[in-house]
Amino acid sequence: MLTIQGTPSGKFCDGFSRRDFLKIGGLAMGGLSLPQMLRAEDQSGIRKSAKSVIMIYMAGAPPHQDIFDLKMDAPLEIRGPYQPMRTKVPGIHISEHMPHCARIMDKLVPIRSMVGSLSGDHDSHICYTGRPAKGGIAPPPGGWPSIGSVMAKLCAQQGREVPPFVGLAPNAGHPPYGSPGHPGFLGPSFAAFRPNGAGMGDLSLNGITSDRLADRHALLASFDKFRRDADRSGIMDALDVFEQQAFSILSSSRLLDALDVSKEDVKIRERYGKGDPKNYGDGAPRNNEHFLVARRLVQAGARCVTMNFGRWDFHSRNHSELLTHLPLFDQGFSALVEDLHRLGMDKDTAVVAWGEFGRTPEINKDGGRDHWPRVGCSVVAGGGFKTGQVIGATDRLGGEPTERPVHFGEIFASLYHWLGINVNHVTLPDFSGRPQYLVDGFQPMSELI
Repeated sequence: MLTIQGTPSGKFCDGFSRRDFLKIGGLAMGGLSLPQMLRAEDQSGIRKSAKSVIMIYMAGAPPHQDIFDLKMDAPLEIRGPYQPMRTKVPGIHISEHMPHCARIMDKLVPIRSMVGSLSGDHDSHICYTGRPAKGGIAPPPGGWPSIGSVMAKLCAQQGREVPPFVGLAPNAGHPPYGSPGHPGFLGPSFAAFRPNGAGMGDLSLNGITSDRLADRHALLASFDKFRRDADRSGIMDALDVFEQQAFSILSSSRLLDALDVSKEDVKIRERYGKGDPKNYGDGAPRNNEHFLVARRLVQAGARCVTMNFGRWDFHSRNHSELLTHLPLFDQGFSALVEDLHRLGMDKDTAVVAWGEFGRTPEINKDGGRDHWPRVGCSVVAGGGFKTGQVIGATDRLGGEPTERPVHFGEIFASLYHWLGINVNHVTLPDFSGRPQYLVDGFQPMSELI
């Protein structure tokens, strides 16, 4: 925690002055201070850009057969009661309960053949790293970093007033449902800033004027002079840079403004809808305002925003439960995509929404669909990608990919390529100093790029 000492108001017996204190803490995971969270170094050879990623984790894994991959030729116990709906793109049909997405299908890319989840366990890990939580290549010490942490390391600009990686992920009863993506071996300095945490109270100066804050900053620098003079490693000089960035955030209203949706036109807010801010069971909330907050954060300068939406693990009453989620998701997701296009942000903002696996073709005795790691679905938008198409296909029952299986890692390779990061050459050192590639040998998708 960073403590900034203020003006003298008396003496203690140890000779130190009695002072006011401004404490800036709790702004990052694990109780780390904001300067620690900001302590990042640029890696040479990475092309900087203003591009951003919004990644939506549909916690618990949505049923692909009832959303983007309806199987009307299958028996009723597989296809379910939903009917397909025509979309703006001829030949592409999706669930009747997604009218907003159907209307903007020319701006979307449903992927019907997602593979890569090996264990079928509930975990957001694969959605934020492109690697399965269990199985596959063994993780290095510290674990694999999420895309938000990688972008905070490689894509963030110095002197920013908004954290590069923001996670709209309130704590959940099942912890992976509430994860914004972990920093892995990059360390907690590159963890997500979570505006639902206790650190929100530290984003305002609480009566301290910006001039007074500047005075205290100068005072802190003078107190640190001996440590800087004694230091020969350069660590203290680097610390000064990141503390300055922390002061930049505190002395600016940019982050707080981005989080305040009341500043939006009422018609825009109505288009997104409110959803429900309460957690759904042990999952995440169905908070439609998070879609709007994500757009506002990117607009303010965040490089990666992750958000967790709902709890799609419908082992019973799949189709009635789906109606508590799908209409809200349809409204919020489509509003986000339309808004990015309206504001001219669609080329510089990529959006991905998905769950950790698919659901069983056959509806069980309780009317639900169970875990099915063999194939699932996702939807991509923005990024200047080739939209208005469907990628991949499954068999008649929706149980196996038959055309163009797409691994999670391929989506990540495509995003990194779009960000100007060469996945064939760029590595990051793990805790042991061993270089690690960002993806496991996957290449950018020619269908998207």
